[in-house]
Amino acid sequence: MNIGETIRNFRLQRSMSQGDIEKRTGLLRCYLSRVENGHTIPSLDTLAKIAGAMDLALSQFFAEGSSNGHKGLPQLSDDEVRFLSQMRRYSANLNDSDRKLVLAMVKKMASSASK
Repeated sequence: MNIGETIRNFRLQRSMSQGDIEKRTGLLRCYLSRVENGHTIPSLDTLAKIAGAMDLALSQFFAEGSSNGHKGLPQLSDDEVRFLSQMRRYSANLNDSDRKLVLAMVKKMASSASK
């Protein structure tokens, strides 16, 4: 998936310039250019700002058929994207052993919930 290309496509569909996004988000045009050209990968929080500036749900950046070429990927709801964003933020400070433990706990909870 090329998130920069996806952002550019949505921006152009809405006839918006990088300057328009800059005004609505406070993100610099040069940063937006780096994202759109694949030189920088934005955080989920930054993606949420960009999506908000274009009046999009964040999940639309990851939706099926959104020029990402992966038609088989499931569409994520806003709640799922928010949850994954929180998991990413909190797991950044975990060591490898703790990450494995958290993953094992999630697997255990998911398997018991499906019974």
